[in-house]
Amino acid sequence: MIFKAANKKQTPKYDSEREVPVIRSSICTGEKTAGFKNKATGKFRDVMLIRSDADTEEFRREYGVTGEIQKEY
Repeated sequence: MIFKAANKKQTPKYDSEREVPVIRSSICTGEKTAGFKNKATGKFRDVMLIRSDADTEEFRREYGVTGEIQKEY
C-alpha cells in the first residue's frame, strides 16, 4: 500500500494562462494581500497577507511567481 504523508505540504500553483499575480493594497489602512486575479472575470482570489518584503518573496517562492507583480489600490 502507498500512503501519502499527512503533514507533507503540497506546492500550490496558479494557472498563468488564466490568472495574474496581484498585490492589493488598501488606501485607508495600507494592508496588503497577495493573490491572483482571474483574467476573464476579474475576480480576485487572495492567498496571503503581506506585512514585509520577506512575505512578498515567500509569495513568489511558494507560488512560483516570476517577473513583475501587478499592484492594485
